[in-house]
Amino acid sequence: MIDRSTQDVRIAGIERLKTPTELASICPITEENVRRIREFRRSVNAIIKGEDRRLLAVIGPCSIHDPKAALEYASRLKALADKVSDTFFIVMRTYFEKPRTSLGWKGLIIDPDMDESCDIEKGLTIARSLLIEINEMGLPVGCEVLDPIVPQYTDELMSWSSIGARTTESQTHRSLASGLSVAVGFKNSTSGDLTAAVNAIKSASSPASFIGVERNGQLAVFRSAGNDCCHLILRGGDHGPNYYEDDVEDAKKTMESLSLQPRIIIDCSHQNSRKDWRRQKRVLRSVVDQVRWGEMAIRGFMLESNLFEGAQKIGSDPSALRYGVSVTDGCIGWEETERIVLHAADLIREAFAAGGSVEVL
Repeated sequence: MIDRSTQDVRIAGIERLKTPTELASICPITEENVRRIREFRRSVNAIIKGEDRRLLAVIGPCSIHDPKAALEYASRLKALADKVSDTFFIVMRTYFEKPRTSLGWKGLIIDPDMDESCDIEKGLTIARSLLIEINEMGLPVGCEVLDPIVPQYTDELMSWSSIGARTTESQTHRSLASGLSVAVGFKNSTSGDLTAAVNAIKSASSPASFIGVERNGQLAVFRSAGNDCCHLILRGGDHGPNYYEDDVEDAKKTMESLSLQPRIIIDCSHQNSRKDWRRQKRVLRSVVDQVRWGEMAIRGFMLESNLFEGAQKIGSDPSALRYGVSVTDGCIGWEETERIVLHAADLIREAFAAGGSVEVL
């Protein structure tokens, strides 16, 4: 007989959650979408590996909280992606989980109603449905991987993923990344140090064994082959930005010291923009200049963008939120997004036409 007096003593309640298989039967993916996502992944992987000279551009809201606004944004981003497809391969940033330093809204999957009711099954259903719809528009999606079980609900829908600055040191996430079906970017730590992220890339590139949950809900031991599309994301740190030429050079040397091919994406937001969304265009300008001058290690960039600029607090009444405005980090608005991305693409095209400062490895 099990003595319950020492078990789950701080658990207030347990609710059954639909398994990934059960949710997939409610929100199924079509064969056409499977083929589409397979092609998206080929493009992303080729860019990360240096086999495609285009840049990967991960663009979208800091976090998604309104499905209607997300779909409107996706339709606009798809049109922009078509205009710059010769220079950039655009992936929509579709972040549903938000790591927190202390307290705060933890994202659409955990708290879809933004009222601390934490209807996680509802959040997973909304997130999966959105990812399916955005892919059906012909636009690939990228997510931050935070909870180690969530990828079983979304893995087959993603074309790119990231591990955040606060979780890059986690062995659980390194092992998980080694088995994910998509390319994974590891962000440098919040301090700005690169060591943890580079070690994470080394670790996730190798085979691993870890405990996980199968799609039918059964606990299992997963044995991965290692992820050959891991890369470093420079996002700045406590001591300032790290997107300048010297920073990229230092990052390359750090990766090479562990026999890793330098593969770097520049996050134009966070500490690289000093947490000021208005400065993202400055970071992108530097990225473009470095690429035009032949910096081969830079494989892409990230922009936090929404329908409208800035940010807003959630407050006690989520229904009063302004449409299309971020509820987490401040974002550039759509007009600014379109303007700077089109201009950046023109500058990259000039470099290609002038003899190709950027060459295929």
